[in-house]
Amino acid sequence: MSKVISVSNHKGGVGKTTSTLNIGAGLNSLGKKVLLIDLDPQANLSQSLGIKEPKVNIYGALRGEYKLQPVNVLPGLDIVPSTLDLSGAEVELAGEAGREYILREILEPLRGSYDFILIDNPPSLGLLTINAFTASDLVLIPLQAQYLALQGLTKLLEVVEKIQKRLNKSLTIGGVFITQYDSRKVLNRDVVSTIESHFKEKVFTTKIRDNVSLAEAPAQGVDVFRYAPKSYGATDYLSLSQEIINRVISVNQVNSKI
Repeated sequence: MSKVISVSNHKGGVGKTTSTLNIGAGLNSLGKKVLLIDLDPQANLSQSLGIKEPKVNIYGALRGEYKLQPVNVLPGLDIVPSTLDLSGAEVELAGEAGREYILREILEPLRGSYDFILIDNPPSLGLLTINAFTASDLVLIPLQAQYLALQGLTKLLEVVEKIQKRLNKSLTIGGVFITQYDSRKVLNRDVVSTIESHFKEKVFTTKIRDNVSLAEAPAQGVDVFRYAPKSYGATDYLSLSQEIINRVISVNQVNSKI
C-alpha cells in the first residue's frame, strides 16, 4: 500500500510545486513507483511536465465524471494533471455529502499500484486542501530560508490538527524541509536555526540550495534530474528523497511494534 504525502504551504513562493515534482522524480530515480496528483488550480505541476489543457484531469474525477486516469511521464512516474477549471471545484463540491472524503475515495483504487503518491496542494486552506489532508498519511512542509518563513504556519498546523481529530486520525506531519537556501547568507542561517528550534527532529537534514536549474527545468517540461543531473538542485532533491524513504521506513517499523 502506497504512502500518500501532501506537499503543502499556503504561503506562495516557497517551492511547493518544484518540490513535489522533484521529490517525485527523485523517489522514482531511487526505484520507487510514484504518482503525482496536481490539486492546484494553477496547474503548474502539470505544465512543468509539459501537460497543458488535459481532457482527462483531477477536476473531472472529483466531479465524478470519470475515474482517475494517470498520465505516464516516465517508467514508474505518472501524474494526474490539473486544469484551471479546478478553481471552481470548492464551490461546486461544497454541497456534496461527504465532500471532505471525495479525493480519498477516488484515490483508493490506485493506492496498491504505487509506492508513493504525492499531492501538490493549492496555496490555500480550503476544501481542496482538506480533501488532500483527509486522503494523506503525511504532510511535508517546504519553508523558505527567508524572513517571515514561519508567518501563517500556525494556521496550517491548526488545520492539520483538526483533520487529525475529525477526519483522518492517521495523518501526521512527516517533516519540514528548507528551500532556496544559501549558506553564505547570515539571514538564511539564522532562519534555519529558528525553524530547527521550532520543529526539532521534524526538520530534514537536506536543504534545497538556491539553484537556477530548478527554475529553468519546468520551462523545458522536465524535472531537474533530466535537465541538469549534476546540478545542486538534482543533488539536493535526491538526498531529500532518500531521507523521506528512510523516515517512512522508520515510521513503519515503529507502527509495526505498536
